[in-house]
Amino acid sequence: MTSSTDNNILIGKGEKKVYLNPRFANRHGLIAGATGTGKTVSLQVLAEGFSRLGVPVFMADVKGDLTGISQPGSPHPKIEERIEKIGIDDYAFEGFPTVLWDLLGEQGHPVRATISDMGPLLLSRLLDLNDTQEGVVNIAFRFADDEGLLMLDLDDLRTTLKYIGENRKTFQNEYGNISPASIGAIQRRLLVLEEQGADKFFGEPALDLWDFMRTGNKGHGQINILMADQLMTSPRLYATFLLWLMSELFEDLPEVGDLDKPRLVFFFDEAHLLFDDAPKALVEKVEQVVKLVRSKGVGIYFITQNPLDIPDEVLGQLGNRIQHALRAFTPRDQRAVKAAAQTFRENPNLDTVETITNLGVGEALVSMLEDGGVPGIVERTLIRPPASRIGPATDPERAELLRKSPLAGRYDNPIDRESAHEILKERAEKAAREAEEAAARMAEEKQRQRMARSGRRRQSVGEAMAKSIARSIGSQLGRRIVRGILGSIFRGR
Repeated sequence: MTSSTDNNILIGKGEKKVYLNPRFANRHGLIAGATGTGKTVSLQVLAEGFSRLGVPVFMADVKGDLTGISQPGSPHPKIEERIEKIGIDDYAFEGFPTVLWDLLGEQGHPVRATISDMGPLLLSRLLDLNDTQEGVVNIAFRFADDEGLLMLDLDDLRTTLKYIGENRKTFQNEYGNISPASIGAIQRRLLVLEEQGADKFFGEPALDLWDFMRTGNKGHGQINILMADQLMTSPRLYATFLLWLMSELFEDLPEVGDLDKPRLVFFFDEAHLLFDDAPKALVEKVEQVVKLVRSKGVGIYFITQNPLDIPDEVLGQLGNRIQHALRAFTPRDQRAVKAAAQTFRENPNLDTVETITNLGVGEALVSMLEDGGVPGIVERTLIRPPASRIGPATDPERAELLRKSPLAGRYDNPIDRESAHEILKERAEKAAREAEEAAARMAEEKQRQRMARSGRRRQSVGEAMAKSIARSIGSQLGRRIVRGILGSIFRGR
């Protein structure tokens, strides 16, 4: 079932049927609207359309109600009424090939990244560090690179920070000042992060992005769902993961230019979390990735309640737009309505500002890119019903998805190979052993000298006096030499 013209994806019907042209799907998009206005259904409709075309999809399920896309829908009078209104002749219920993922490893395949993959910028964002603390994290990464040390998990980062803190005077000339207070603050943040479940995210086997880009039954694109409902209690971890994912896509995928359809499409729900309190450097990075990743054949669709949640630099790159109802109760709401209306190509038969506040559930203002990448005239559109189930899959159905997953067993068991934690720990233990051995040898030498002196024959009064004077002079020199040796040893330590 395609419900399309020339493989275009049917969104719904306004004055005429409204389609998304897959050739322009990598120009990104926005799905916006107040809670309960139908954003999730619009997301589901687009995901189904891409999957039918063989395009893999990734989407974050923050409310726990997207897993139903794996199951066929069921007849309902409202669905039948909407099918008739829109005029869909080939509608049929169907489920789509679905793989479940979970950063916490509880409801899907674990998603992991290494500390090195994350990098100091995103890691500092995740830990909410100030500039001084971020500088220390950069030193830790630089030291690990210089020493050829792998930084894979939180233990590696903690041990590296501890090591450079204990040896900060040695590193000062090469790497700069390292504040013990900053080290302590970062270590405390890492403990908080670990309590939020980040220890399960950092490690190996790390995610291979090509595992997102598969096809399943009927050649449909694989729909990858990140089970993010529990993750919403750690919004900074969720946002940092999405930023990392976009960066990895940009860095790893080859250039392909404009294609007839995308290679991969991402839907990022609760998109405002990406930008809340984000430093300028990070927003610029997101802007750069969004701008350039389209040449890798990747489309990114942001889902949010309010268009003002998205920075203007990013918003301006989102060519395909579905705007559900907005409320205008506050001055900020009113600004959002006007801002949303101004982003659409004007329809002379439609008062866009007024319409945005009067849209019903399942209705939206829709503007999709047309030939030449030109925005289409905005249409008040009745969104088509999904072919899959609206709502979550049952627990047994999710268990069956995991059991039959093409990736079963690939990511489920963690790997802990030798890395910075083990190597630096061994160095510290070796240094401690050498210090203990040196102290033991010194004690043995002193004991041998005392025993040698006590075993000598009795001397005459004259010999004893002469040797006593000699020992007195010699012992003073000896103590000076011994102090010098000890001093150099301790300074060396």
